[in-house]
Amino acid sequence: MQILLIRHGESEADMLHVHEGSADYPLTMLGLRQAEMMAERVAAEFPPQYIWASPFKRVKKTADILADKIGCPISYMAELREHDNGKMAGMPLSEVEFPWGLLPHEKFGGTGESAMEFRARGEHIFSYIKQASKEYQRIAIVTHGGMISRILEAFLQIPFVHNSFFKTNDTGIHLLEYTERGRLVHFANCSKHLESS
Repeated sequence: MQILLIRHGESEADMLHVHEGSADYPLTMLGLRQAEMMAERVAAEFPPQYIWASPFKRVKKTADILADKIGCPISYMAELREHDNGKMAGMPLSEVEFPWGLLPHEKFGGTGESAMEFRARGEHIFSYIKQASKEYQRIAIVTHGGMISRILEAFLQIPFVHNSFFKTNDTGIHLLEYTERGRLVHFANCSKHLESS
């Protein structure tokens, strides 16, 4: 089975320079165009038979554009939402730095979701989606950058404590595959569909 991991397009949080996470901002006009260009490429090169997506506005619209372009079914899963960053959601980047020093079980301001809880949620929903998608040869998971990182960690069987980081640009695409010989990464964070924009 092949799995497309796709991040949403640019959101209004990018324009406002605020922490996003569990804050539910919509796509910008550029984000809508990015989603359209991504959908055109995916439809032409590797169309999925089923789409799983986060219900947050920025992802839902990105996934809807893809589903409409391809004409395939879609399911929205709350478990695919971005990291619940509690009180930090929506706060200006200039006022609150990202709390890199938090321990795995700690939460920013005591609210939201710890890194450990986020990883566990990512592992759980990815396992569920794999099981529920057995009849398909290729699926797409349209979600957030943080959740894409958690899914990549699960796919690559990376231990919880590690120093690897995965970057995903706006509408960046990763193509993974489970083969008889093991796990295959065809490409990661590809956004060549945006080069003409």
